Amino acid sequence: MSKQRYVALLRGINVGGNNLIKMAELKQSFVAMGFTDVETYIASGNVIFTAKPGERGKLVKSIEVGLERAFGYASRVVVVSGDELALVVAEAPAGFGKQPKKYRYDVLFVKPPLVAREALPLVPVKEGVDVAAAGKHALYFRRLISKATQSRLSRIVGLSIYRDITIRNFNTTTKLLEKVNG
Repeated sequence: MSKQRYVALLRGINVGGNNLIKMAELKQSFVAMGFTDVETYIASGNVIFTAKPGERGKLVKSIEVGLERAFGYASRVVVVSGDELALVVAEAPAGFGKQPKKYRYDVLFVKPPLVAREALPLVPVKEGVDVAAAGKHALYFRRLISKATQSRLSRIVGLSIYRDITIRNFNTTTKLLEKVNG
């Protein structure tokens, strides 16, 4: 059976002193779960790995259970295939990521059953500061650096949809795509 490359985007590890996990231990946990070609990227919970293609829900569940066993925390994981990650980067709004001195660019990956277009109206934006758009697998959020303190992105933490979203900056997203295609 053929294999497929995936990226697991873990929520809530190594943030604010919570759920501290060393990347070497995280990598080893994925190897112990039976995945191959495992590598991590930066300490915010990005794992690139190879697995047999299959039903996504089962893959996510097995990773969440494996992480809970290995590290003792209730994990929430978004898994995207290499092809889906390529689509996320390709679907970015025109000019997204092109003015890093003027804007901060974030990609909000949604965990099914949440759908990006349904989540979009729930994401708070401040006119003149924030712009949000939806793709098939993610939301795109741009905020003006000069008015970053006025951005409403941080308010997403208090929303019920937050548990089904994990955020990566656009540079990290494009780097993950390079690594998954590596």
